[in-house]
Amino acid sequence: MAKQTGLAWTTLSVDDNSGAVEAIKNDVTNFQFSTPRAVQDVTGVDKTAFERLLLLADFSVTLNGVANFAASPSSHDVFKTVPLAAAIARTVSLGIGGKTLANETLFTDYSFTRAADGALTWTAPGVLSDGTVPTWA
Repeated sequence: MAKQTGLAWTTLSVDDNSGAVEAIKNDVTNFQFSTPRAVQDVTGVDKTAFERLLLLADFSVTLNGVANFAASPSSHDVFKTVPLAAAIARTVSLGIGGKTLANETLFTDYSFTRAADGALTWTAPGVLSDGTVPTWA
């Protein structure tokens, strides 16, 4: 595969509260995600370097965007129920370079910032919810 910039993501979608897939890439200005693995230190006293075992996989994402209160599809339409709803897993799909990473995610917050210059932005952090190892397809 060729080297890839972070420009022009083909997919950035999140299910809304009813489970409908909403493409919100136009509202998202930046984001970060990670797919870490836990490790267990199993180093015996007879070693001079660490021994570790690979443990559970995880996924986290933080989406940041510009406020859009329009009707669906909009980021607000997707996240407005996060503070109110019971734990509802939502599929987050990220796609670039012909590869897609899709995970069932629990969003833990939907917060706004009104900057001194008047900009109104939001942040929505999420974590893996279903125990499925994050895998690029």
